[in-house]
Amino acid sequence: MPNSTREYIEKIMKKLGIRDIEELFNDIPGDMRIDRDVWDGLEIRLGRPLSEYEAWRYIDGRLSKNKKLKTPPFLGAGVYLHYVPAVVKHIISRGEFLTAYTPYQPEISTGLMQALFEYQSLMAELLDMDIVNASMYDWGSAAAEALLMALRVKRGRRKIIVPETMNPFHRRVVEAYLEPHDVVIETVRYDRVSGGVDLEDLKEKIDGDTAAVYLQNPNFLGAIEADAKEAGEIAHEKGALYIMGVYPVSLGILAPPGELGADIAVGEGQPLGLPPSFGGPLLGIFAIRYDRKLLRQMPGRLIGLTTTKDGSRRAFAMILQTREQHIRRAKATSNICTNEALSAIAVAVYLSLLGPEGLRELAKANYYIAHYASKKLSEIDGVDIIHFRYDFFNEFPVRFDKTGKNITEIHRGLLDRGIHGGLMLKNYYPELGEAALYAFTEIHTKEDIDLLVEALKEVVEG
Repeated sequence: MPNSTREYIEKIMKKLGIRDIEELFNDIPGDMRIDRDVWDGLEIRLGRPLSEYEAWRYIDGRLSKNKKLKTPPFLGAGVYLHYVPAVVKHIISRGEFLTAYTPYQPEISTGLMQALFEYQSLMAELLDMDIVNASMYDWGSAAAEALLMALRVKRGRRKIIVPETMNPFHRRVVEAYLEPHDVVIETVRYDRVSGGVDLEDLKEKIDGDTAAVYLQNPNFLGAIEADAKEAGEIAHEKGALYIMGVYPVSLGILAPPGELGADIAVGEGQPLGLPPSFGGPLLGIFAIRYDRKLLRQMPGRLIGLTTTKDGSRRAFAMILQTREQHIRRAKATSNICTNEALSAIAVAVYLSLLGPEGLRELAKANYYIAHYASKKLSEIDGVDIIHFRYDFFNEFPVRFDKTGKNITEIHRGLLDRGIHGGLMLKNYYPELGEAALYAFTEIHTKEDIDLLVEALKEVVEG
């Protein structure tokens, strides 16, 4: 207890068998600890220990130096800034949800399980898939788990095929997950004209050793994969599973993965009611078509609807939980030790508010706003929009080679003017030159886009 008497402190230390309170911190390596005698030389301590209020004032002063942007960032690449209605945060802040972890005692967690069941149902309808779990960490780990699942289902096959236009951040996660499994990850080129997957290259690389083909739609460069169904047919002809990764907002106007023949669908739930929050928490979407072989190898947990023993009332139950913390142990299909239940409930609330018509209007707004931005940006001298033959949804690459400036100079110039540009692509797609991936959503107004255009003109013209 802080501010206790010396007599009380000594009594507690005697009970604990220690001579000094510092012994409580012996597990911290000595070279990582700060000796009280050297506080005077540390700027962060201001020469002495700080009270809670003094620490708050100090931190608040440091935070005030953060740059305030004039517009919402034009950054996407897998995590997007969408408007989240206030009611979403209000509902998930209720104690019944906010303090609830995974339902280890499901018989006393019926309300939580019903909320997760609603999430599964809404997501299944959106994806046009039969079964959705609740839930995964994020899109990257969901994609990795889907590929591991394919290796279990297609036992003996050791090849995975992914597109060149897969999100590179997700690619890193997949490589980390698959590295211990002696798997070959083959990359399929994208067509530089259409922007979509090169089907001929896919046909050359797929064979009888291929367990799964993964395709992202829209792809990382924003292009809508018009040949997604054909890619799935090629996968199925060779007996491989077809896995699709999707940006869920786009499904308001694009064909869902179930309609395109996907066996497994994954994606990121963050755009559906969750703020970016400096990168988390996110929500991995994971869905399958109904197949007992797929179902038995599905990671995570499933909530099902049943009835009480006498059949008089409905009840919710955890019907699948093949985790290492439960009965499966070493035979578990996943080592995910937690879930994103609160995030899943937020998505359920968000989708129930929008409904099918609202989601369609949201997707159309994202589509048209991005196309307006594309038109305005293309009017700047020296700025090229990388137009693929296939249409794009809400993001696209912008190239600055003709401006005489590199992408870092462009990006810093925008930041100096209070605007955060898109993701610089040089390290991921060097063939695109001095380019960045710009994303636009319903929160970007016409005025925001016009400000971006004027700022870019200033940076380009010097």
